[in-house]
Amino acid sequence: MHKTMSALPRWGALALAVVMPAAGLLAGCAGSGERLANMVTPYRPEVVQGNVVTREQVDALRPGMSRQQVREILGTPLMTSLFHANRWEYVFTLRRQGVQDQARHLTVFFDKDRFERTEGDEMPTEQEFIASLSTSMKDVKVPELEATEAQLERFPKAQTETDKASPQPAAPPAGTRYPPLESPGR
Repeated sequence: MHKTMSALPRWGALALAVVMPAAGLLAGCAGSGERLANMVTPYRPEVVQGNVVTREQVDALRPGMSRQQVREILGTPLMTSLFHANRWEYVFTLRRQGVQDQARHLTVFFDKDRFERTEGDEMPTEQEFIASLSTSMKDVKVPELEATEAQLERFPKAQTETDKASPQPAAPPAGTRYPPLESPGR
């Protein structure tokens, strides 16, 4: 028993010799956890809610249209109310990481089941909406892309005149391709 009693102070001294420098190192790193947390941003999923309503769609509405005709142009409203049966609410929100949030609101009013008028935010054109999808708030530095002649030689040469004479599939008209609203990984 006498041996184990004398061993305790040595283990305590050894533990103290290990714990004290470790505590000193941690104290020296004070604030580095906060800096690390500020450097790492959590993933923010894309959130798309409601209907995208463009200026072209709103311009297509005419007084006297039926509710079904309005629905065919604008889509199903996000909100309808039993207490306000004479109006439909179209709300659109888009939240993406690195891009400014978008939110638009349009109220469509009816008089005896016939379209009367709209009120709300100014809707973007289709082209403005598409351009806003690719606009980023962050200043991303794009490196200059340069290829050497040796690197370019690895790729096939441009078509010859005989290749151009063969029928090619027709390209879709300009403005008919839209970027995906959801990430391709889904």
